[in-house]
Amino acid sequence: MDRLLVAIATGMYSGKIPFAPGTWGSIFALIPWYFCRNLPLAYYLPLLAALFAVGFLSAGSVEKILDKPDPGCIVIDEILGVFIALTLAPNHPAAWILGLILFRIFDILKPFPVNWFDTRMHGGIGIMMDDVMAGIYALICLQVIWLVIGRFFG
Repeated sequence: MDRLLVAIATGMYSGKIPFAPGTWGSIFALIPWYFCRNLPLAYYLPLLAALFAVGFLSAGSVEKILDKPDPGCIVIDEILGVFIALTLAPNHPAAWILGLILFRIFDILKPFPVNWFDTRMHGGIGIMMDDVMAGIYALICLQVIWLVIGRFFG
């Protein structure tokens, strides 16, 4: 059971890639997201909720297994963050890359309240919530930026 939890929490071990595991986990997220991107919101939003629940449970468990608070190899939170950032993303690879980059910027810089969740909440909920907020920021920015520059991409 521990192996399954570690596989889930580390994004099928993408979080075990040595340099910048959060970035690798975010890039990995594009694979399952690509196959879910055209789901109607009535299915996509419950998928986000399910991904949050799975992330909360697996991240909290793996944190205990590894006996380390919020280890970098746990990237299920980045996967959810990317899914949130790319909610309603325009059907263009440039928008997808922009959404990924925006998410990573907010995840790394941690503006309020991302930093509040990162420092004040612990366990599975803390691991997940800062990336949820970073994903929301990226979602808003992607939609606004695409309104301005999207016409240049057809």
